[in-house]
Amino acid sequence: MKRLWDKGEPLDQQVLHYTAGEDHTLDGRLVPYDVRASIAHAAMLNEQGLLADDDLKAIKDGLEKLAADHAAGGWSISLDDEDVHTALETRLTDTIGEAGKRVHLGRSRNDQVLGALRLYLLDAADDLEAAARDAAQALRDLAEREGDIELPGYTHMQQGMPSSVRLWATGFAAELDDDADGIAAATRRISKNPLGSAAGYGTPGLAVNRETTTAALGFAIVHEPVTAVQLSRGKAEAGLVFELCMLMQDLGKLAADLLIFNTQEFAYVRLPDNMTTGSSIMPQKRNPDVLELVRGATATLNAAVMEILGLSAKLGSGYQRDLQRIKSPLFRAIDIAGASAGIMAQLIAGIEFAPENIELDPAIHAAEKANQLVLDEGISFRDAYRRVAQELNEDD
Repeated sequence: MKRLWDKGEPLDQQVLHYTAGEDHTLDGRLVPYDVRASIAHAAMLNEQGLLADDDLKAIKDGLEKLAADHAAGGWSISLDDEDVHTALETRLTDTIGEAGKRVHLGRSRNDQVLGALRLYLLDAADDLEAAARDAAQALRDLAEREGDIELPGYTHMQQGMPSSVRLWATGFAAELDDDADGIAAATRRISKNPLGSAAGYGTPGLAVNRETTTAALGFAIVHEPVTAVQLSRGKAEAGLVFELCMLMQDLGKLAADLLIFNTQEFAYVRLPDNMTTGSSIMPQKRNPDVLELVRGATATLNAAVMEILGLSAKLGSGYQRDLQRIKSPLFRAIDIAGASAGIMAQLIAGIEFAPENIELDPAIHAAEKANQLVLDEGISFRDAYRRVAQELNEDD
């Protein structure tokens, strides 16, 4: 196996295992994006007179076929490949010959991986935003179905004021929509084109056109100057994962409420049977595992954002290999957040509240009574508050 940096010396297998790490398994999702970016880069080289027309066609056709074959399961990235970039260029050269060796002119794996990663993150952010909005819509649908059912509103884990399924569900829906807005806003840093920055210092002596690849790939702007590209590593990733933390915090709170509502002591809700599991020892059990796992996933997301921030916090300018380790927490956060929002939307669609089991404490209307005294008698709220409190004590 010839690697992109190979100069002929053999590589110790222990070093290969350690330095390649998880990239050969993680990079599978980047294949279509690296193909897109590579084709755009080759087209730019052609436009600049740096790549012949025949070579461009061979590169484009070869890469598109490799992408299709990969999607169909025809090949996968191996440890010997190290990463998606070596895997594609090696197979491209094996397929089309000399033209495959020309595609890397004017780029480095540093801007190459960022180009593919940012294209992937733009699509992932769209999917995550949609998943958050789907969960919000499921809550609004629940409010439409069962919104008039009364619920106690809790403060300090005690009944405080009257609420309803509508108020409860639409409150969470509003926050999930806010999370979706945050995810969309996180694309500001992602939508900067890193291609042409190469190893962080541009392409000396080579007239590349960064505006061309920006337009071809749909990035918002060119990321410049070239030295800013590597300095930015971790910021876009952490920004997106932070917004996913906000999403998971809200999904976790929603799960926590439903877990309490689902206990025998409360029995406010009935969960769909096909979304609960059983016990291996207790025949009567239907376990709300989905809700527990969503609640627990908040810790995973919080750890992911801290890991990404920690990896890039003390690095100097230019590329450092530490940055490779960002992929694992980034992809993990994306996968868990997307799956959690999706499963919660499905579960909420099957929830039924049980009004016959919901009992409001008569004292729950105390604040309303105090407000009414102010309106009826013109006394201060503090005096009305004390009078209602005294009446409640006498009733006890």
